[in-house]
Amino acid sequence: MFKDGLFSGKRILVTGGGTGLGKAMAERFLALGAEIFICGRRKQVCEDTAQELTKAHGGKVHAFGVDIRDAAAVDAMVEDIFADGALTGLVNNAAGNFISRTQDLSPRGFDAIANIVMHGTFYVTHAVGKRWIAGKHSGSVLSIAVTWVRNGGPFVVPSAMSKAAIHAMTMSLATEWGPHGIRLNAIAPGEIPTEGMSKRLNPGEDPGARSARVNPMGRPGRMEELQNLATFLMSDGCDWLNGELIAMDGGQALATGGNFYALRDWSDAQWQAARDSIKALNERDRAQRSA
Repeated sequence: MFKDGLFSGKRILVTGGGTGLGKAMAERFLALGAEIFICGRRKQVCEDTAQELTKAHGGKVHAFGVDIRDAAAVDAMVEDIFADGALTGLVNNAAGNFISRTQDLSPRGFDAIANIVMHGTFYVTHAVGKRWIAGKHSGSVLSIAVTWVRNGGPFVVPSAMSKAAIHAMTMSLATEWGPHGIRLNAIAPGEIPTEGMSKRLNPGEDPGARSARVNPMGRPGRMEELQNLATFLMSDGCDWLNGELIAMDGGQALATGGNFYALRDWSDAQWQAARDSIKALNERDRAQRSA
């Protein structure tokens, strides 16, 4: 679909680029000629991904171990990147989410999502954008949102609120920064099964099973479909596309509301089992980060 060398000369930062959707987008950009920068809290994971991608495709992939909740650390990383040349693109992919009845949430649980999704996304966008403006560079920002920003997300309220903030940022900065040649857009993908997403949002289910039941197209999304849309949005093929949120979910949000309302029928025992499963996954991740 896309010509070889489409991203030749491009320098793109992908947050949360060590795994999942971020890794897949970074890989496609790299294969099309971009120089890639990926960051995540687990530096070793990012370094392993960088090595894997360059072995498969050649080119340059730089890995950073950065917690985007730390504004000073974000600014230092972006300063380091710009020291060798301006970025041309930013993909805000780093996120977190889990299902919970809102009355069961702790402030710490809410902040765990809001600090990554809302605060972290702004910190990275601000650090990159102010340097683009100061250096008179054009640039493109792509953020990963959710369809629930349009109609709310029961049982994922911290994510729904934080992703709505990203949608608002996309629209607001598209108009504020457009005169500088900077455009911002967002993708709201449906279910594209990844380990982290599936286990925290659909604990106890086979990845993709829910979408196979309720999606108008009878299946979950495929990674290459996200890669293709992200490539188009980050390319120079439509520079007048600015401030848009594009749903890519097979029409599921139109058919079902695209959220977790069906979980209203869960029993206390089902919610306890989900909490236990998510807690075990979080403890495993913390152990891996400290190893």
